[in-house]
Amino acid sequence: MTELPRKTAARTARLASIPLGVAGRAVGGWGKRLVGHSAEQVSAELSARTAEQLFAVLGQLKGGAMKFGQALSVFEAAVPDELAAPYREALTKLQAAAPPMSRHATHRMLTEQLGSAWRRRFAQFEDTPAAAASIGQVHHAIWHDGREVAVKVQYPGADEALRSDLRQLTRFSRLFQALVPGAEVKPLLQELTDRMTEELDYRTEADHQRAFARAFDGDEHVLVPKVVASSPKVIVTEWATGIPLASIIRDGDRDTRNRVGFLLAEFHYSSPGRCGLLHSDPHPGNFMLTADGRLCVIDFGAAAKLPNGLPPIHGRMMRLALDGKSDELLELLREEHFVRPGTDIHASHVYDYLAPFVEPLRHDTFHFTRRWMQRQAWRLSDVRGQDFRTGRSLNLPPQYLMLHRVLGGSTGILCQLDAELPVRDIITRWQPGFAD
Repeated sequence: MTELPRKTAARTARLASIPLGVAGRAVGGWGKRLVGHSAEQVSAELSARTAEQLFAVLGQLKGGAMKFGQALSVFEAAVPDELAAPYREALTKLQAAAPPMSRHATHRMLTEQLGSAWRRRFAQFEDTPAAAASIGQVHHAIWHDGREVAVKVQYPGADEALRSDLRQLTRFSRLFQALVPGAEVKPLLQELTDRMTEELDYRTEADHQRAFARAFDGDEHVLVPKVVASSPKVIVTEWATGIPLASIIRDGDRDTRNRVGFLLAEFHYSSPGRCGLLHSDPHPGNFMLTADGRLCVIDFGAAAKLPNGLPPIHGRMMRLALDGKSDELLELLREEHFVRPGTDIHASHVYDYLAPFVEPLRHDTFHFTRRWMQRQAWRLSDVRGQDFRTGRSLNLPPQYLMLHRVLGGSTGILCQLDAELPVRDIITRWQPGFAD
């Protein structure tokens, strides 16, 4: 894998070009306003083109930048359909694509991690990778006892590349500030950096996966492959097959989309209470639908530790917003540092800002659509609106980063699926503080 150890000058240059490109298109946007285009149309075009360039740059990188791009790719549902079509397929590829390393490099890593006699552990090992992702690739093999296994091997130099890319991302905090106006971006990026760095040690991932596998062993809805062996840069798990979630998003029928949407929401909300962990890498490349109708979950490198389950505070916020108790909601948000100290903000404005996010809880079943997500994106990015000004007064505390990353990411996937499901019932059963 020769690309990974490269110096980061070219990466920096590509990233540095983004703000200039955005500025140039902003000037073009004002020009279109002058010739009669609507503000909504111009804003939508600017958002879509900015996202396109951002994803294009991240897609050329490895390590942290590609993982960040994978995390963002689920939000392509927020881009208007007429503008997203040219690059939607590219975002789908970003969720699972990376160039493979050579056969020699793969064998060298296996020797380093499993010993010179590593071949004896396998009855068969396929040198051509079955899948590739941001910091490693997966090979199909037969374990010495006859079990089909997946062997994930970390790219040589992946640790150096990941840390380098993450350093570059933190230097461009102003760019990401536009995605979350008002939030303290630097501590959020630091939290994201810390969590992604943990993924470099596959023994941590193996521990996470073992915990999930125990909690969901024999479950009728979820399949988590068991861990067979692990080392710092190689992990061996049971092999699993199914229909990739990206294929269901593209071609799935209505019943399958709804089924997968239900399974995904049930998995994310139930796992903290069942095993004290939250799978924190919600993009379609990590999920499949098995032949027996279960959701197969893979890649547990990113997992938030929630030993007491989902925080009840989060459930209380959802309930207060749902019940329209704006004053109590604002007080709770201040206590939990979701509102920056000294900020003068009206409770009614906070309620208006959050109310659309709890709209799915007002119905027995809710239809998650791209159009719904696009409305939320437009509402929060309209600089003339009150919601935009309110958003600049709010903050996301770092300890809530992974939880909100998962909830936002899974919601993005539900909108890509165009799924209809009883989300209120799921949250009532699994989110502490909501039913109370």
